[in-house]
Amino acid sequence: MDVFDELLRGVRGKGALFGRSVLWPPWSLRFTDGAYLTLCLPLRGEGWIIPEGGNGDGGRGGDGTARRVRVGEAAIVRGPAPFVFTDAPATVTGTGPGASVREVRWNVGPGDDPAPPDELTGPTVLLAAAFDVHAEVPRRLLRVLPPVLVVPDEEDCSPLRDYLEAQIGRVRPGRQIVLDRLLDWLLVCTLRDWFDRPEAAPPMWYRALGDEVAGPALRAMHEEPAHPWTTAELAARAGVSRTTFAKRFTELVGEGPVAYLTEWRMTLAADLLSHQDLTVAAVARRVGYADAFGFSAAFKRVRGVSPSAYRREPAVQRELDREAPAG
Repeated sequence: MDVFDELLRGVRGKGALFGRSVLWPPWSLRFTDGAYLTLCLPLRGEGWIIPEGGNGDGGRGGDGTARRVRVGEAAIVRGPAPFVFTDAPATVTGTGPGASVREVRWNVGPGDDPAPPDELTGPTVLLAAAFDVHAEVPRRLLRVLPPVLVVPDEEDCSPLRDYLEAQIGRVRPGRQIVLDRLLDWLLVCTLRDWFDRPEAAPPMWYRALGDEVAGPALRAMHEEPAHPWTTAELAARAGVSRTTFAKRFTELVGEGPVAYLTEWRMTLAADLLSHQDLTVAAVARRVGYADAFGFSAAFKRVRGVSPSAYRREPAVQRELDREAPAG
């Protein structure tokens, strides 16, 4: 099993496509619906993305400053804070002529259908899509993203962009589903390209997947999380001694194999607990615990609350708590 595939399998668009975004300067669009991820794709022209509280000094986007996005690039904005996409930073600050900000919300109605092909000829045409990510498994990877990332199209993504643009103005049965899936695909392409870039800072375990010692063990734990793995058995998978394996794994991943397996099991358990038809005991068995007591103790140690309390806590509040900055 490809771990990247597994982690992003549940990421899906909201079923909303922001269309008719043929823009004539000066323009500013403020996205306010708090999506976990927003994909911004200029089909014509360019613009600047400024996160809430950011400024227009042309920074790299990792600290809330503005990022320029051109044709041939894709940008991903990590929410839930609002952000602005604008023709120029001065438009947002109100120092440019005719500066105004238009609010964008992700509720598509009959009047918001994407513009037909003959209207996609303005100086700037923006395609944007919102993605909600409620599951803990994909969030485990996506939490390391900067507030804004910009990635040039690679060879495997640019044909998809061309095909997507060709589909925008076509009215056929299942059109929205096709567009949603194409945007899902483009999002995953962009994320994959980002994590391969030198400026990316993926989690240590992500880098370790390519290691000949740690990689086989990580894949084994992801494929069979309920298996009663021991350090010796994982070392055998890697073809090295127990001592060599434990040292190498800890150096690359930042924690020992047992600690990593426990954290991964609790991530899976957090998602399983959202299914009200599963008892705590059933969730425990699915993640490798023979009884609910041992599982509950491990879950509370890792997550800070018992499985029952986690299940009672509103999902929205859990997301806010986990997104709140430390300090």
